[in-house]
Amino acid sequence: MTEATLGAAALIGLNEVWYADYPKSDFHFINDNAEWLQMDKVGHVFSAYHLGSFGANAMKWTGANQKSQLLYGATLGLAFLTTVEVFDGYSANWGASLGDVVANVSGTAMYVSQELLWKEQRIVPKFSFHTTPYAAARPEVLGSSLQEQILKDYNGQTYWLSFNIHSFAKKSKVPKWLNVAVGYGAEGMITGEEALVNTIFLPESKRYRQFYLSLDLDLTKIETKSHFVKTILTVFNTIKIPAPTFEIRGSGGTKWHFVYF
Repeated sequence: MTEATLGAAALIGLNEVWYADYPKSDFHFINDNAEWLQMDKVGHVFSAYHLGSFGANAMKWTGANQKSQLLYGATLGLAFLTTVEVFDGYSANWGASLGDVVANVSGTAMYVSQELLWKEQRIVPKFSFHTTPYAAARPEVLGSSLQEQILKDYNGQTYWLSFNIHSFAKKSKVPKWLNVAVGYGAEGMITGEEALVNTIFLPESKRYRQFYLSLDLDLTKIETKSHFVKTILTVFNTIKIPAPTFEIRGSGGTKWHFVYF
């Protein structure tokens, strides 16, 4: 009941803040799968996974069994983000995206499948961000403040899959908190579509994908008797720690980062 109440309140607030000032339309779909080099879709996977993780852990805290945790808790992200897609579908400025729906389902499935297969989360999606010069070219789209840029500037976002080594090798002496992470990012984007790149602002820009390999920590594996500290560690476990990172660029070439975030 608490989850449903909080979710409903969040959706009502979202509707008032985000959609109220824009014209409505008949429900319609758009195909935005080619935009932003799919960075927005990866973001939907990340969001659906962690909202589902929050829902499942909240159900677990109440004493619910695993079936209820997965059925009613882990689907929180999917339900919330699907409702957002409905809002988009009725907005003249946007439209519902089947690609977003697939990404939302994928994020939920990533959490549920690991619980069913391993009864633990061995692979966790994570996020990191750094500022870029691209936001200054189109601040109304990519963000005019740091808070906006974290959400809107896809050039500075990196999404990771963080693999806990010990979970896959239980008998090894590898520290339980040590992870290996593979990341995905993209750069050179000031518009969603490649054909609309404004070369007046950034004539040297060529959009390309980025692939990363790095070390990471699983903060949930740090032992503590404090429920508060454990909660804080769980929240921050959504973020990839700064660490040495090897980058492979889709435009060609590689780069070593002494510390990347």
